[in-house]
Amino acid sequence: MKTLLCALCVLISTNLLAEEYVFEAGHPSLKEWLLPAEVPTPDDNPLTKEKIELGKMLFFDPRLSGDGNMSCGTCHSPLFGWSDGQATARGHKSMVLGRASPVITNTAYNDIQMWDGREQTLEDQSIGPMRNSAEMNMDIPKLVQFLKSSDYQQHFKNAFGSDEIGVEQIAKALASFERTVVSRNSPFDAWVRGDKNALTEQQIRGFKVFVDPKKGNCAVCHSAPNFTDNGFHNLGLASYGNENPDLGRYTQRPLKLMKGAFKTPTIRDITLSAPYFHDGSANTLDEVVEHYAKGGVVKDNLSPNMKALNLTEQEKLDLVAFMESLTTPRKEFVLPILPL
Repeated sequence: MKTLLCALCVLISTNLLAEEYVFEAGHPSLKEWLLPAEVPTPDDNPLTKEKIELGKMLFFDPRLSGDGNMSCGTCHSPLFGWSDGQATARGHKSMVLGRASPVITNTAYNDIQMWDGREQTLEDQSIGPMRNSAEMNMDIPKLVQFLKSSDYQQHFKNAFGSDEIGVEQIAKALASFERTVVSRNSPFDAWVRGDKNALTEQQIRGFKVFVDPKKGNCAVCHSAPNFTDNGFHNLGLASYGNENPDLGRYTQRPLKLMKGAFKTPTIRDITLSAPYFHDGSANTLDEVVEHYAKGGVVKDNLSPNMKALNLTEQEKLDLVAFMESLTTPRKEFVLPILPL
């Protein structure tokens, strides 16, 4: 009941805000869509150059997996918008997993992690895939021993000021690197800051559809500033009609409303990370919009925020054009040189 009331409160709040927007470049009513210039960072893990560099090495090192053949960057690759370009992830010995690899873009701004929200912080999340036998399948004591006996020793000492190497230091380094994977300089951001030429007329129309509760109603879940409410919703995907569907958040919080509910992903940099949805069932943004337009496929236990949309074909195109404006121009990414 509490979850339902929260969802309704968000809906009402978003509707009121949508009515107050002035769709002009740089207008103060739009400023809530700008992300803070500094990412949230816990007091016990301040960002430092040394920790970020160490975390980057660990993130791309396949020796952190049981077979020594896959890294965090295998499933969260800069080549595929920090996902893997597959419908669902591949794990230990190429096992096909049930969920798509979530992007790590802007996860620093989230207050809960993973499709089912089973981890609260990036530090908590970072070790999970290594321990998971279906994913990286790494023996953690063995990993710690490897790090202590390799040239990683000096990098850990530079990052943490001591010779100690353990799960805590690994998690903090990985989380530090992940906090640098940020998207907040898209054409949309430039328009909100005042650049009149940053968006096309079509993209502005699409933004209007996006926030209009009587049209796209997208902002009720993909809310400001990171285009996510950090909440969980059953979107009525066809896969929920399977004989034994993935129950998502329900496995963590056994409430009826959470059956088949998954975390709202950010749609910043959305053009870089197809396929879409937790089951990878949509290949294009057009398919995503069509799914929402018909109010989902499986109506059982549908999120209260889901409803069929009254959109013209032009409005659908405008909506896709707007989402395309949320991608920050890509820069060259340099892989680290790994310690021996």
